[in-house]
Amino acid sequence: MPTLTIDGQTVEVEEGKTILEAAEQLGIEIPTLCHHPLLEAYGACRICTVEMQRGKRVRMVTACNHPAQEGIEVQTRSPRVLRHRRMIVELELGRCADLPVLRKLADDLGIDRSRFGTGEHECILCGLCVRTCWELVGARAISFANRGTDREVTTPYHEFSDACIGCGACVAICPTGVLKMEDIKGRKVIHSELTLGPQRAIRIPFMQAVPNAPFIDPDECAHFTTGECKVCAKVCPRDAVDHQMEDQFEEIEVGTILVATGHDVIDCSEMLRYGYGLYDNVITGLEFEKLSHATSPTGGKILMSNGEPPKSVAILHCIGSRDENYKEYCSRVCCMYSLKFAHLVREKTGAEVYELYIDMRSAGKGYEEFYKRNLEEDVVFIRGKGSEITTWPEAPGEEGKLVVKCEDTLLGTVRRLPVDMVILSPALQARADAAKVAQTFGLGCSRDGFFLEQHPKLGPVQTASDGIFIAGTCQGPKDIPDSVAQGAAAAANILSLVDRGSVVIEPITSVVEETTCGGCRLCISVCPYDAARFDEEKKVSVVDEAVCKGCGTCVAVCPSGAAQQRFFADTEIMAEIDGLLAEIGDRHQFPA
Repeated sequence: MPTLTIDGQTVEVEEGKTILEAAEQLGIEIPTLCHHPLLEAYGACRICTVEMQRGKRVRMVTACNHPAQEGIEVQTRSPRVLRHRRMIVELELGRCADLPVLRKLADDLGIDRSRFGTGEHECILCGLCVRTCWELVGARAISFANRGTDREVTTPYHEFSDACIGCGACVAICPTGVLKMEDIKGRKVIHSELTLGPQRAIRIPFMQAVPNAPFIDPDECAHFTTGECKVCAKVCPRDAVDHQMEDQFEEIEVGTILVATGHDVIDCSEMLRYGYGLYDNVITGLEFEKLSHATSPTGGKILMSNGEPPKSVAILHCIGSRDENYKEYCSRVCCMYSLKFAHLVREKTGAEVYELYIDMRSAGKGYEEFYKRNLEEDVVFIRGKGSEITTWPEAPGEEGKLVVKCEDTLLGTVRRLPVDMVILSPALQARADAAKVAQTFGLGCSRDGFFLEQHPKLGPVQTASDGIFIAGTCQGPKDIPDSVAQGAAAAANILSLVDRGSVVIEPITSVVEETTCGGCRLCISVCPYDAARFDEEKKVSVVDEAVCKGCGTCVAVCPSGAAQQRFFADTEIMAEIDGLLAEIGDRHQFPA
């Protein structure tokens, strides 16, 4: 292990380490524009140049790619080094615009302005994006072109490259922000720190997820596209990332099932009049929740896309809810979380807040009191649904603002509200795969797509299929207290079944007479509870009485009459009719 001296401090490093890494070990900062620990040392910017002495020989070397050798002495801020760095920074400023990354270096070196003027380029030609695309991602979609003063980073022939996989690695690593990214719909990536644009390939599903561990999306991961990258595996201190793992599917035999698949929210971009995906500072409630959370990249600060806090915010209720064109039902949670957002905005920014609502539905313990608290915090409530969001000004005060058009039904007038940010409260809707899940577990669905309970009052967590329970918003829109209560009720029902050790089945079930069954399997295709199956050995249909609910569908479609319902056989029905007729004196004999 070589030992060297940096700025008078002695350090011992591993073989193969560079001077830059040795300095970092000592806590000595050496500026650089083109270095990244995951990329091969490049040394193009020359900002990291230091003065190295070995014996009597003194020379200038780049710290990022020069190996740390035994006995060398390094000076990182000698007059010669500082003079060298000032010249490089002035040359960069003479070529490029006054970029923040260059201005910071200039301030650190005491440079007020460059002797070579100021250029117009925004790219400093550090090569980080190119090397990331080639070395890490392996897509090779961008590269350097031309020489000398015409040198630039571009795609082949300045055209869209089919090799680009849209991973965004070049955008993330660019120190100047000259590289921009748009999704396939042309929408700008708004608040990229919130992943409101393309999702990261490795991420935690959502905040407070259990288990709170990241997963890799193979459809988004660059490694599964190009065979390269594996950055996550390189930086993981626990060696917990394994790209060779495959999905495992297991069949587990259980006695009860709790379905709690949750809900989706309506896509606000479908409602073009609200400008979601078009205007930078129009965001949804979930996106605002991420933004204001203490663990967000902004540290819980409420900021617009330009990094400034808003001075006025409009919160629009019922986006897609209580709307005959989208969802006719009330989503139940929008009013209260919109009130929470208003409180957070007032508390964190002091901005003026407008709440645009149809009806304020604050039915719950402490909800009405929280509504009154918002009134005391000077939140402006307007009874009327926002009809449109535009950036077209009609007055001087609307310049550069988002203008919310609405009808104030209490004042009987149409209003235009110029604001800096708009928060949309979208409707809750059934998950896209709800019908498939319902078919798998034999559940029914309401007209709105949510799972049907056995009875809205007497069996809110039971379903038509014994042993299968539902809880949460898969059954319908509800808030957290109701979801928790329903989950606890479902768990209690499940535990009662487990403790009992047996179940009570329906007395009225279907049965198939083997002697007359023709094996057509019509009963199997129509059974809503999957209670009928085909016996391959006997070539007849068989009904599982523990699953059958006695609905009689199979009896109605059976062409041979082999499917019968217990206690509803033809002879029993005829006997009942015979008994009724006997009471009035008209006795009729019916064939058995």
